Amino acid sequence: MAKVSIIGGGLAGCDCAWQLAEAGVSVELYEMKPGKHSEAHTEDGLAELVCSNSFRATGAAAAIGLLKEEMVSLGSLIMEAAFETQVPAGGALAVDRALFSEYITGKIENHQNITVHRKEITSLDAEELQGCDGVIIAAGPLASPELTESLITTVGDERLYFYDAIAPIVSRDSIDFNKAFWGSRWKPEDDDYLNCPMNEEEYKAFVAELVAGDKVQPREFEKEIHFEGCLPVEAMAERGEMTLAFGPLKPVGLEDPKTGERPFAVIQLRTENKDKTAFNLVGFQTKLKYPEQKRIFRMIPGLENAEFLRLGSIHRNTYVNAPEVLDESLQLKTKSGFYLVGQLTGVEGYLESAACGLWVGLSLAKRFSDEVIVEPPVETALGALLGHLRTKPDKRFQPSNVNFGLMPGLNRKMKKKFRKEAYGIRAQEAFAAWLEKMKIGG
Repeated sequence: MAKVSIIGGGLAGCDCAWQLAEAGVSVELYEMKPGKHSEAHTEDGLAELVCSNSFRATGAAAAIGLLKEEMVSLGSLIMEAAFETQVPAGGALAVDRALFSEYITGKIENHQNITVHRKEITSLDAEELQGCDGVIIAAGPLASPELTESLITTVGDERLYFYDAIAPIVSRDSIDFNKAFWGSRWKPEDDDYLNCPMNEEEYKAFVAELVAGDKVQPREFEKEIHFEGCLPVEAMAERGEMTLAFGPLKPVGLEDPKTGERPFAVIQLRTENKDKTAFNLVGFQTKLKYPEQKRIFRMIPGLENAEFLRLGSIHRNTYVNAPEVLDESLQLKTKSGFYLVGQLTGVEGYLESAACGLWVGLSLAKRFSDEVIVEPPVETALGALLGHLRTKPDKRFQPSNVNFGLMPGLNRKMKKKFRKEAYGIRAQEAFAAWLEKMKIGG
């Protein structure tokens, strides 16, 4: 029986471990919690969600929706857990984060081919990794300093990083429902989101405080670089007074039932669990210091007495220059048999990270069985995401979510509103043909 060691029990590590174990490979999974936590993790379970509880849009008209479909077809444990622990979120897939972690932890710990070691691995040359048929580094963008240094020593001194921020969570009991109202932007009759409306005066005062608020500063030796798809709310506010009103606070599609009118701006809260006792401030990733978060976010109508179950925070995310340091199988060019998965590779997002781990687990298992497997075509979501990791950019390699821009163009003219649907149909057809060719699934 082949044996693989995996460093890290996040989404990527767990989906990778599941693919290998289901194929009959012996897996040794090393997770440093609970003995040690990163600066963003607080719980002891595997696959802890630290940023948001949302896996974003569903349906083939969104690239992330396609990726979900493809992961399901490939037997993703992460997708299985997501559907088992789903909470209402309109057109998005969101989960109860505690139940999600609990579900995956149970599945991994109880699999006959997986042994979980609650132990930190600090070096790629660690004794525990010797004698394996493969080593998967799935430590995430918050890998320990010691492991990060070992990785940098292995791949060279390319130090690419960006700052990522997480949003606060508030208690339902502390929300003023005389001011907040239920409704979705595109389906006002839905009650998946709670909306806190602002008039123009309230909005402008709020933006001014966001800009002026005391913020966590980067350390002296670090240059502050934000991922464009996950900007702190105050960083958006600094780009112009109306930036938020046209972004996460846009009131389009919403009507305040108390006034019968569209608010000037709206802060949306998304449920964090099945019982709807906790709510995440949508789009409110932040680097404000804790006292400032409480002061400024309590300016939001309906949140004047908010009880914060979790405050937002800022942390450094590390990733490698994938086109330079990884081969097409995501193996380190400088260390044979060692593979990177998840955000360390330069993918961004929960499901993108999990899909990366799933793919390496699946492809390694096939190779151990002397089966031939090739990547899905770049017209698919998974194929496009993997393609991003080997495409050398004109300037600087940047992390990316899955998106239609990573896929080849349609090469035909059509109205803008039909393009996403056309990308989706093409991707579904290409993925189905690939599955059949690879003899994967039923």
